[in-house]
Amino acid sequence: MEHAASVTQHDGRLKSNPSRWRDLLALTKPGIIGGNLIATVGGYFLAAQGAFEWVTFISVIVGISLIIASGCACNNVIDRDIDALMARTRHRPLAKGRISITQALGVSALLGVVGVVCLALGTNGLAVALAVIGWGVYVGVYSLYMKRHSEYGTLVGSLSGAMPPVVGYCAVTGQFDSGALMLLIIFCLWQMPHSYAIAIFRYADYQRASIPVLPVVHGIKRAKHHILGYIIAFIPASLALALASQAGTGYLLVALAMGGYWLYLALCGFRLEDDVRWAKKIFGVSILTITAMSLVMVLEAMVPMWT
Repeated sequence: MEHAASVTQHDGRLKSNPSRWRDLLALTKPGIIGGNLIATVGGYFLAAQGAFEWVTFISVIVGISLIIASGCACNNVIDRDIDALMARTRHRPLAKGRISITQALGVSALLGVVGVVCLALGTNGLAVALAVIGWGVYVGVYSLYMKRHSEYGTLVGSLSGAMPPVVGYCAVTGQFDSGALMLLIIFCLWQMPHSYAIAIFRYADYQRASIPVLPVVHGIKRAKHHILGYIIAFIPASLALALASQAGTGYLLVALAMGGYWLYLALCGFRLEDDVRWAKKIFGVSILTITAMSLVMVLEAMVPMWT
């Protein structure tokens, strides 16, 4: 019996290792990293226009991934109390106590330092500075204060969320020019209806955790007006890349088609009764829109490389 017990305990330790690695991976929010990488690659290729360099590209991808992972790990530490109150996040490792605060902060620090070093070795000072600023805004301004105290937290958070494609762009150009500014504006505007849609179909979670997002503070109807307004602003901003000859005709057509459909859905929201279903559609199309635009940036830039 004692031997059997020791084997069981040993097996338990063996089984805990994969679980621990899964928890550490969950701490970095892989879904957020993946979504941001698509935008980062788009920004890189928009600037590269056929002048592809493997060292710079890999440094950007690895560096920005690690820095985002670091920020997400810190966010999990800061949000562990409210995560425990929300259905969507209550099973996160820190909310359940499966990972300690010290461990999470250690992982965050390691990922952040390695990410910055990777960017510094393969890109330029501007790209590193922008990535660090994005991390600082997300962790220091948004997560530590704005998310819990102001309805404008979403707006502040959009700045950090828009930084990855700008980092990818500036890693190539080494300067913050009109193309970088347009990318920053496009992705900031895109983040707002995307985030408000989440706040609508996760309304009960945000209300339970007392997070002052716009739908909770001012109601869903007002949030719908804001979603519509930001999408209306997003469309010309996204088209400006092509009109300024930064992107090609393919990008122009995709941006126009996806932006137009997103706008159509936003308008439909004023006559539909199922706000949750509608918000999920707005959210889903937001992902498709920015993914399609980023992929077209890549494809248009790769054409000169193939010819």
